[in-house]
Amino acid sequence: MSLKAFAAKVFAKNIVKKTAKWVKDPVTTQQKVFAELISTAQNTQFGKDHDFSNIKSHADFTKNVPVRDYEELKGYVESIIAGKEDVLWPGKPVYFAKTSGTTSGAKFIPITKESIKYQVEASRNAILTYIHETGNADFVDGRMIFLQGSPILEEKGGIKYGRLSGISAHYVPNYLQKNRLPSWETNCMEDWETKVDKIIEETENENMTVIAGIPSWVQMYFEKLNAKSNKKVGELFKNFELFIYGGVNYEPYRAKFENLIGRKVDSIELFPASEGFFAYQDSQTEEGMLLLLNSGIFYEFIKAEEFFGENPKRLTIAEVELGVDYVLIISTNAGLWGYNIGDTVRFVSLKPFRVVVSGRIKHFISAFGEHVIAKEVEEAIKTGIEHTDALVNEFTVAPQTSPENGELPYHEWFIEFEKIPSDMAKFSGHIEESMQKQNSYYFDLIDGNILQPLKITPIKPSGFQDYMKTIGKLGGQNKVQRLSNDRKVANGLQPFQL
Repeated sequence: MSLKAFAAKVFAKNIVKKTAKWVKDPVTTQQKVFAELISTAQNTQFGKDHDFSNIKSHADFTKNVPVRDYEELKGYVESIIAGKEDVLWPGKPVYFAKTSGTTSGAKFIPITKESIKYQVEASRNAILTYIHETGNADFVDGRMIFLQGSPILEEKGGIKYGRLSGISAHYVPNYLQKNRLPSWETNCMEDWETKVDKIIEETENENMTVIAGIPSWVQMYFEKLNAKSNKKVGELFKNFELFIYGGVNYEPYRAKFENLIGRKVDSIELFPASEGFFAYQDSQTEEGMLLLLNSGIFYEFIKAEEFFGENPKRLTIAEVELGVDYVLIISTNAGLWGYNIGDTVRFVSLKPFRVVVSGRIKHFISAFGEHVIAKEVEEAIKTGIEHTDALVNEFTVAPQTSPENGELPYHEWFIEFEKIPSDMAKFSGHIEESMQKQNSYYFDLIDGNILQPLKITPIKPSGFQDYMKTIGKLGGQNKVQRLSNDRKVANGLQPFQL
C-alpha cells in the first residue's frame, strides 16, 4: 500500500467518526443549523423584510417566509448583481452558479464562501466514506477523470459565474491535481463532442482508476473508447475501480455500462445541485443516499401530492415518513430561503436519514390524473431490461392524449436501444406490469378503459444526443427529461424516430 493510500484510510476513518456524531442526533443537528442560519442573516435585506429577529421556531419561519422558486427570489438576486451587499446573506456571494431557467431565462444561484466549503467537503467525504467502508484506497494512486463543464468563469456585477461543475474545478485539492484528467485546456473546450474526442486522446493510455460524471455523457465517452480501441473499458483500464455519478438515476444505464466496461465496478451516487450538496451514498449495501443535515442547509419537506394545494404543510426532518414523495425545500448559507429546488425525494431509511431522488415536481405525467413520476418510469424500464435481452441507451415518456383512428389515449415511451429486445411485446409487457403495480391511479385508468397500455416508439442510434444538440444541451450537466406532461420533447424527437 502506498503512503498516499494509507493516509487516505486514516483521513477516511476520522471523517466517518465526525459524520457519525451528527447522524446520531439528526433533529438537534437540524435545529442548530436553523438557529445559526436565522441568526447570521437577520440583518440582511431579506432578514429584515421577513422579520428574522423575531423568528424563534419553525412555526415562526413558515409564517414569515413563504416557499419560493427562483422567479420569486429573482428581485433579491438582481439587487446583488447591481452591487448591493447583505442582501440574502452577509456580504456578497463569491460566485453565481449559472443554470438553465424557465420563464426567466438563465438563473444565477448565489454561492457564498460558506456554502462552497460544504460543497467541496461533501464531494470529498463521499469518497472517504467509500474508502472506510470497503477498505479500498489503491485507486488514489491512479488517474481520475471528471467529465464536467468548462471551468472558464465570466463576471456579472463583479461576481464570477459559470456552471457549478466549472466552479468546482477550481477547488480540486492539490494532492489530486497530478492525478486529475482531462487537462485544463481540454476542460475549457465548449463543444462537447470535440471535448470528448480530446479526452479520449488524453486518457486512453493512462492508468484510469476513477471516472465521474452524469451517466448519459460518460456513456458517450465509453462508447467512443470502445469504438477507437476495440476493447471493453475494463480491459483498456485494468485498474478502473470506481464510477462516481449524480444528476440522474443510474439504474436504467447499469446494464449498458456493465456491457461497455465488461465487468462490474463499484459506484457512488451523489446529490449535488447549484443550490447545495444534499446527499451522497454512504453504503455499498444499503439503498439511498445519506441526507447531509450538518452542512449549512435547513430542510423542509412538502408531500408531493399536497404541493399544489392551498397552504400545504411544511414538515421538518422529525416529521417525515418512509415511502412518501416529498418536494424538497431548502434554506441555506448561500442565502436561499424556503427555496423549492424542484426535486422530489423519498426516504428509504430514517436511521440514518437516507433518500432517493424520485423525480421533479414539474416533471410528471398526469394528463388523466395518473400522477406518474420519474422514479416509477425508471423502475419500470429497469424491470423490462432485467427480464429480457434488451439494452437501453436513453428514454423519455409523454402522454398521447389525441391518438388517431379513435384509439384510447396512452403513454408513449421513446426508447433508444443499444440492443432491441428479441421480443418487444414481452419487454413492453414487463414495463406495463411494473407501472400498474407501482401506480394505482395508472392501474385504475387502464382497468377502466380510460387509457390503453403503453406504446414504444424506437429512436435511432444517437437520436437523443442529436436531439439534445438541436436544443443546445449536449453534454456537461444537461440531462434528458425523463417524462413530461406535454408533447414538447416528444415532438422534438420526431426527426429521430426509427
